Amino acid sequence: MFFLLQVDSTSLAVQSTDKKDGVSLIELLTLGGWIMIPLTALFLIAIFVFFERFLSIRKASTIDNNFMNIIRDHIVNGNVTAARSFAKNTNNPVARIIDKGIQRIGKPIENIERSMETVGKLEVYNMERNLSILSLVAGIAPLLGFLGTIIGMFQLFYSLATGGDFTIQTMADGIYTKVITSAAGLIIGLIAYVAHNVLTTQVDKTAYKMEAASSEFLDILQEPTR
Repeated sequence: MFFLLQVDSTSLAVQSTDKKDGVSLIELLTLGGWIMIPLTALFLIAIFVFFERFLSIRKASTIDNNFMNIIRDHIVNGNVTAARSFAKNTNNPVARIIDKGIQRIGKPIENIERSMETVGKLEVYNMERNLSILSLVAGIAPLLGFLGTIIGMFQLFYSLATGGDFTIQTMADGIYTKVITSAAGLIIGLIAYVAHNVLTTQVDKTAYKMEAASSEFLDILQEPTR
């Protein structure tokens, strides 16, 4: 009797030790199979594009609060050369739009506004460059995840049909392993979707600054010179 209790306690200790071991994140991801390779590539691409665009857009949106005041003082005083030199030496989209407007001084307001609008569209296009990659990742990653699950389930049922091992444990292990691809695809797609929306919001804010500066510049041109 004592021997049986000793054996049972030993087996329980072994089972509890196995449960505590668990599976690391890397091991968990590798259980997804080869489909995890393109999913990992998509994740790395999304992270790279997000940080590259975030830093670029943040730099483009940074502008001195006194920029337009300095431009106004130069233009109102009739010092167009100094105004253009100041705008040309400032590296951001707002300054490039204003520089284009200064180059067109003397022409009708409609022409100046049209030229500035064209430069503004080009600047927005440059800021939005590669954002479509995030949109693409957000759409492809979940589909790849589901594809991995379907392939995995097909392999599982094929092995069950040919091997004849229909235990619940075998079924559970196979389904558990293949569902990892769906979870990974959905998470990567969600990250890319959020990143795309964050960057789009930043672009919209910068575009608003550009429009406000253009409007203010056109008002300055209509002020009387000193």
